[in-house]
Amino acid sequence: MEFIAEYGMFLAKVLTFTVAVVVVIVAAVGSAGKSKKEQKGSISITHLNKELDEIADEIKGVVEDEERLKREKKANKKAKKQERKEKKKDKTESDKKRCYVFDFNGDARASQVENMRKEITAVLSIIRPEQDEVILRLESPGGMVHAYGLAASQLARIRSLNIPLTICVDKVAASGGYMMACLGSKIIAAPFAYIGSIGVLMQLPNFNRLLKEKNVDFEMITAGEYKRTLTMFGENTDKGREKVAEEIQGTHDLFKGFVKENRPILEIDEVATGEVWLGTEALEKKLIDEIKTSDECIVDACKEADVYLIAYEKKSNIADRISKAMESAVDNSLLKWLHKSPRDHIS
Repeated sequence: MEFIAEYGMFLAKVLTFTVAVVVVIVAAVGSAGKSKKEQKGSISITHLNKELDEIADEIKGVVEDEERLKREKKANKKAKKQERKEKKKDKTESDKKRCYVFDFNGDARASQVENMRKEITAVLSIIRPEQDEVILRLESPGGMVHAYGLAASQLARIRSLNIPLTICVDKVAASGGYMMACLGSKIIAAPFAYIGSIGVLMQLPNFNRLLKEKNVDFEMITAGEYKRTLTMFGENTDKGREKVAEEIQGTHDLFKGFVKENRPILEIDEVATGEVWLGTEALEKKLIDEIKTSDECIVDACKEADVYLIAYEKKSNIADRISKAMESAVDNSLLKWLHKSPRDHIS
């Protein structure tokens, strides 16, 4: 038992040292990155119809007869030329429907909202509300309330103009992720995507007793009765715990109200329990509208519209990339631990 205890202490020291080193590296790299002038980004646009056609042509070039392929290409070229001529003659004819696609892969701080807000601003400057639509491919297990509140507010800009907004979820839209998803005029999800988790969570360790055992005093001076309710190192009180519980309940009530306002067909008290459902179950609960993957959604859209993938790409140096990679790894590890579910594994 003594060996196990010593080994446990050794592992704890190694873990503490590793975390300390990572924190120092992140701070140093981040500081180096900030000392340089911030690089401006740019919007990249990918015509997905063209991309799909090119893939199809590559496959046809291998599996189909060469002569038949030549005839087909010639016929397609002639048809496109005729289509361009007709459009020039009839200038009053409305353009083909356009569909704009965004991607949002959320971390704990919803940091991608900085890119998404620029993408949305760019598209809203040219979109035709009565004709075009938007698709968001969303993946997020949630995170900070204020961060996901801002992300949801960006999507509300689209809905306020009565522009159709389809939200596609292939893996997860939970907690703050569902706060964003509920703004969709249509929500589709893959059969085994995680949907829901309409709840609020706060948890932290408290080392006060450990500090007392080691004869370490912790001093904290505040002004304002509830300036600091729960701490990691001070002695927490029942009054502080009650205040935090009250704040969390208030946030949950606001969350429920927001979801209900944007998706009124929900029985909100039934689904706002913090539970997570798989796609097929979420359909029964009316959390989503259809079972389908984002790939199917994009292919279907390409049949009737010109589909464009919009992405804001910010130039970054090596220091920025290392810093973001480390921060993302820590965020994702914490989120996986916080949202761990018995359904995460099958055997």
